[in-house]
Amino acid sequence: MKTVRLLLIGIILLSGIGTLAAVPQETPDPISQEEKNTPTTATVEQTDQATSKEGPTLQKVPEEPEEPALNFPAVVFKGKKLKRQDIGTFDRIFIDGKEISSDEITIRTTGSIDVKIIKDNKTYTHSLYSINGILTLLPPLVAIILALIFKDVLIALFVGIFTGALFINRFDFITAFFNVVDKYVLEAITDTDRASIIIFTLLLGGMVGIITKSGGVKGIVDSLSRKVKSTKGVQFYTWLMGILIFFDDYTNTLVVGNTMRPLTDRWKISREKLAYIVDSTAAPMACIALISTWIGFEISLINQQLKALNVDLDAYHLFLSSIPYRFYPILAMIFVALIFILRRDFGPMHKAEKRAREEGKLMKDNAVPLSDFESSGLSPAKFVKAKWFNGLIPILVVIVSTFIGLYISGKASLAAKGNVLGQLSVFEVIFSSRVFKNLGTIITSANSFQVLLWASLLGVCTAILLARVHKILKLKELITAFVQGLKSMMMAIVILVLAWSLGVVLGELNTADFLVSLISGNLDYHFFPGIVFIFSCLIAFSTGTSWGTLAIMYPLVIPIIIVLTRQTPDFHQFLVMTIASVLAGAVFGDHCSPISDTTIMSSMASSCDHIDHVRTQIPYAVLMAVIAFLVGILPVSFGFPYLLSLLAAIGLSMLILRFIGKKVEKEK
Repeated sequence: MKTVRLLLIGIILLSGIGTLAAVPQETPDPISQEEKNTPTTATVEQTDQATSKEGPTLQKVPEEPEEPALNFPAVVFKGKKLKRQDIGTFDRIFIDGKEISSDEITIRTTGSIDVKIIKDNKTYTHSLYSINGILTLLPPLVAIILALIFKDVLIALFVGIFTGALFINRFDFITAFFNVVDKYVLEAITDTDRASIIIFTLLLGGMVGIITKSGGVKGIVDSLSRKVKSTKGVQFYTWLMGILIFFDDYTNTLVVGNTMRPLTDRWKISREKLAYIVDSTAAPMACIALISTWIGFEISLINQQLKALNVDLDAYHLFLSSIPYRFYPILAMIFVALIFILRRDFGPMHKAEKRAREEGKLMKDNAVPLSDFESSGLSPAKFVKAKWFNGLIPILVVIVSTFIGLYISGKASLAAKGNVLGQLSVFEVIFSSRVFKNLGTIITSANSFQVLLWASLLGVCTAILLARVHKILKLKELITAFVQGLKSMMMAIVILVLAWSLGVVLGELNTADFLVSLISGNLDYHFFPGIVFIFSCLIAFSTGTSWGTLAIMYPLVIPIIIVLTRQTPDFHQFLVMTIASVLAGAVFGDHCSPISDTTIMSSMASSCDHIDHVRTQIPYAVLMAVIAFLVGILPVSFGFPYLLSLLAAIGLSMLILRFIGKKVEKEK
């Protein structure tokens, strides 16, 4: 894959060098007769040739009038409607020589378009570049197709950004190539909110590194594992550990799989079942946790679209509101619980469990387990005595400080705006008759990006303090563990920055506007969350990455649903459901795709044959996806009560498992 990356970049460079001589030179626009008759300030007026005794005198050159501030897009698509007030203040406007008097200016051609603006009897010229609207879809489509071919979202996102830059720069390969970095990536990371997300993600990764190295995570696991007394109990505690280690899906798979494997082996539970439980509580749990390494990535992508469309909503509040509507990850975790409660399995998993119980074979005879995996640098030393509080306390500090910080920040914001809620004491807020509404208003008004920085920093400091007070790690070891945790998040940061960059490109291309112009008149927005879920499932399964799917889908679907529902009473609900559907579909694909990193890591940590893990897990994952779509997303989209839909989905899952699933006959 490294060779492919280098080859692809080399091709781009060669293409740019090959077109260097062909880069079109800018030619001055022909000066119209009206412009010729207009005196310019670039020419110094001639002085009287008669001179006095003091010599020739120079007349003062008149100042050039300032050009009006005009807001023309870099590129437009054919059919795009520009509003006069969005462009700026002027008296008259001519498009290709034709005066436009209406409030909306419709672009009806492609290629270079001459624009002439007249203000205060002065003429100013501008050149617009118009492309076919279909081309605005190419950057995200290129990203998706390349992700399918190369199974690498980094290459896909980079080439997607480059493709969009080509259109914006009128097919100037050299400028477009360098603009990927010096314009779009740079613009993506200079925003303070985005910088906050990067720092938060890195700090949380560093905290995870410290508590893992100090034995805190292992201590949590060890404390729970002492209570195991049966196969049902083993599966329950494996499932529970996956839920408790909610802050990072990678940490979840590595810790739960490696720690519980000795216990599941002792109770004759197949490696396939262990890998399934580990995988089903990794990404599904991390994506619905209030605090996790996923949250910064999600919030940043959501916030970028809200800002682009001037939607005055808080991204963190939307994230919280979307959690209940993430039907697939919720059902995936509940289905694991139903399996060990009812003690039933079906399909390939039942055969694997029967083999393990009756024959004592934890894997098939020809299985090739991925058992050589080691979490380099973060495994606690053998002499370290694992203590649960070294892991739990920093996590609790992050969670509690986040909620306290949201409250403090929200009240400060409301007080600055003169809102009466900003003046109320804690007791007045809590004991009021509108406590939930007031708390919601306060949290929504908070600067969530700033609060996440506070919480992650406090979490890191708490983890360091505990490790030093108990003399577990020396200062150098703490720094090493912290840095190792930072390194574990670098891929996420790179994907995050490229996702932001692609979003900037799509914003300049007005991709969402073009999509809306095609479907807004024909699409019933009640179907939109379901359609989004299906496409997210397909993309994530094909690429093996949930974060890459979020990076591609959020910039496309959030603007569409905002425009479709902005003037309806269902606006907030369908925005929330669309956000939830993207995430749920992405988790499905990441959960069961054979090329997914968490699926592979689950096989490794469980010492399971990877193909056997995928083969036994897919029937369960597909069943939950179908139920989530038919019983959850679609009914709620058409007004069916959420709680009844969730209960119906759980009940249907239970009935299917009860009548199709079979018990393992022999259990020791």
